[in-house]
Amino acid sequence: MKNIRKIIVKLEDRSYPIYIGKNILSDKSLLGKINVNNFALVTNKKIKSLHLSKIKNNSIKKNQIILSDGEKYKNQESISKIYSYLLKNKFSRDSCLVAFGGGVIGDMTGYASATYQRGTNFIQIPTTLLSMVDSSVGGKTGINHPLGKNMIGAFHQPIAVIIDTEILKTLSKRQFNAGMAEVIKYGIIKDKNFFKWITKNCLNIKLQDPESIIKIIKRSCEIKAEIVSQDEEEKNIRALLNLGHTFGHAIENVLGYGKWLHGEAIACGFLIASSVAIQNKTMSINQYNDIKNLLEVFDLPTKLPKNINIENLFNAMLVDKKVKDNKMVYVLPNGIGDSYITNKISRKIVMKAFIQHA
Repeated sequence: MKNIRKIIVKLEDRSYPIYIGKNILSDKSLLGKINVNNFALVTNKKIKSLHLSKIKNNSIKKNQIILSDGEKYKNQESISKIYSYLLKNKFSRDSCLVAFGGGVIGDMTGYASATYQRGTNFIQIPTTLLSMVDSSVGGKTGINHPLGKNMIGAFHQPIAVIIDTEILKTLSKRQFNAGMAEVIKYGIIKDKNFFKWITKNCLNIKLQDPESIIKIIKRSCEIKAEIVSQDEEEKNIRALLNLGHTFGHAIENVLGYGKWLHGEAIACGFLIASSVAIQNKTMSINQYNDIKNLLEVFDLPTKLPKNINIENLFNAMLVDKKVKDNKMVYVLPNGIGDSYITNKISRKIVMKAFIQHA
């Protein structure tokens, strides 16, 4: 099929392709390249009704595990439902799970795949912009705990990622904008020219011009693939992908999962991180404003939720995977297009940044 963009995530014997294009789920030959006989599709009722007909491979649709929709269901109970289906239907280690949904479905399917019979294969078919540019790539899988987001999980790479941009047409404006937060993140941490391109082409992106959509997805995946290839298990530079996430996860936790979308929370987190960077003298106010203005174009929040307790926010950050040796590790912008990791930021500076965004 023509007009399929292909990116390889290079991880030696665990390397895998990302396919990007319009209407590519109808390409039987594409799914036929994946040499697996026994599939189980994991999705939710909403995705099933909207998009399952787009998949033309009947073997993938034969076995379906339907989970509840929403971040609050990203838990052990949902994982047990996947295990139970696989066990009852005698799925072996050489079978393959297919994650057909957004980040919640992708993370849970990946975690079930990593742990069922100590590891099976899985494929990501993301259905939101956020999952297309971020969570479907890189092998981070997991579930939430009441005390912290994504605190239980495993690194487990898919064998393929298939991104069909036609699916985005049914996405709500709010969900699309939340995905743009992750796209903007790549420009801030790694590619100044990409950030400028997004700013210049924001109207075409909002109108979902097909070429513009493919461009933002492809460039985002290229940047993530490059970083993951160098640091699969987040020992060093992969942490750069967490810009805004330490603050964003704390917002989601304190506010209650699902009140703000993940992209909304991390967007606010970008500005808090930028405020810390300004205090740390690694970023200018003009660059802060450039980020703020772009977030506002996509209706993303630039202030903390009303009446949120900033003491509770700080305490929530302490129950985070990014705490090492009892020190909080922060990802901060070093201007637009560059970023750095530090554990030398005082509580006072962080609290000041919170207050500035209250």
